Amino acid sequence: MGAISTNDLRNGWVLDIDGDLVSVVSFQHVKPGKGGAFVRTKLKGLAKGNVVDRTFRAGEKVERVTTETRTMQMLYEDGDGLVFMDGETFEQVTVPRAAIEAVDLLAPNAEVQVLFVRDAPFRADLPVTVELAVVRTDPGVKGDTVSNVMKPATLETGATVNVPLFVNEGERIKVDTRTREYVSRA
Repeated sequence: MGAISTNDLRNGWVLDIDGDLVSVVSFQHVKPGKGGAFVRTKLKGLAKGNVVDRTFRAGEKVERVTTETRTMQMLYEDGDGLVFMDGETFEQVTVPRAAIEAVDLLAPNAEVQVLFVRDAPFRADLPVTVELAVVRTDPGVKGDTVSNVMKPATLETGATVNVPLFVNEGERIKVDTRTREYVSRA
């Protein structure tokens, strides 16, 4: 987009600071009694997710980056990446495996949010919960009714999560993609 003044910052804008892409979490204009005004910000790194505090002089120029988020469908794996398709334009893009958290919970044909930075795919974000089928788990033994007893279960994508004893093979369950924990039966 180009250089903008720190006086014009808005939450959610993506900036290029020293070659790192960061999102503005919060900002505050400060006018002290002595000295020049400045802008105090909290910035979240898009690549690593780390949040840093940074102070700019009022009116300092920073580089704003164009971003766009599109809902896309996962088609197939291609080497070190996954190929996604836009349902409206049928455009296909490849996102590197490393740019997708909880990639082992991503089922074929699942819809995800793909973040484009400068018109190139940057990362893919899974929905908060996904529905997957249990393909392998040990049967629950009658009498094992102690609360919160869990057993491992292998899902259709190959991921392993802990599930309650009453979940059996062939059932569909919901899994939280952020914590990788069982949520409920689907």
